[in-house]
Amino acid sequence: MLAQRSIRSATRAVGVGLHSSERVELSLLPAPPDSGIVVRRVDLPQPVSIPLSPQAVVDTRMATTLGSGGAKVHTVEHLLSACCGLGVDNLVIEVDAEEIPILDGSASSFVYLLQSAGLQDQDRPRRFVRVLKPVEVRTQERDGEKWARLEPHDGFRLDFAIEFGHPAIDRTAQDFRFEFSMPEYVREIARARTFGFMRDVDALREIGLAQGGSLENAIVMDESRILNQGGLRFDAEFVKHKMLDAIGDLYVIGHPILGAYSAYRSGHALNNALLRALGNDPEAFEMVVFDDEADAPAGFRASARSLLY
Repeated sequence: MLAQRSIRSATRAVGVGLHSSERVELSLLPAPPDSGIVVRRVDLPQPVSIPLSPQAVVDTRMATTLGSGGAKVHTVEHLLSACCGLGVDNLVIEVDAEEIPILDGSASSFVYLLQSAGLQDQDRPRRFVRVLKPVEVRTQERDGEKWARLEPHDGFRLDFAIEFGHPAIDRTAQDFRFEFSMPEYVREIARARTFGFMRDVDALREIGLAQGGSLENAIVMDESRILNQGGLRFDAEFVKHKMLDAIGDLYVIGHPILGAYSAYRSGHALNNALLRALGNDPEAFEMVVFDDEADAPAGFRASARSLLY
């Protein structure tokens, strides 16, 4: 069968929150089969655990935030993207502050952490959300239309297009197609960093965002150029990071998706709205397992050994 996966041993990292600038200690712990991914705030008088679900998303301003009661954990998308990319189904994520540390601004540090802990296949089948019919969400904003869509597909394909009207971004690829596979995720998507503009910094910081942003954890641009020494990691880094975000946002559903995701200028809010629209239509999806691994889409069949970073 195509089995669920966790990690063999606990691992930890220390960093700062992109938006809060607070020091954060992150611990990743093995979890039993069928327990899913749970995010836990351990700094509170009574620790709070937040299981993944689209309804647990309580804020999507510049990041995806999970919440339960008064407890929140911001900026979960990069870590969840890494979990999806490595096929991790069951995990306890502990933080001692209200934000996942940003580390280098991509998912590659989380990939390394998960790999260093060791990937462990478990004795239960992976459960997939298979898309049965198209589901789409659209929004019309002051700067134009944005949309995201899920359609049936034998695998997990992503098509993303961006449009920022900035010289540095316009010189790079504006769209990218990715037929998901775990090894290709590690090579092609995980290293793409988040990005931002100097012109927005003051306004963001006035509302409590981007307090911890720097050239060490983001691609930063002035009105015409990239300020980071060394420039981009690859030509399509901007659109690949938006795809990295989308993979993490979609993994909030708690299971890998079998379907084709396509989006134009989508972000955290629209991605979450798409998951909720899917969940609200019982005829749009079904849960499936693969008792014979050979029947699963090739992109999901990578062994733990083949995923060494």
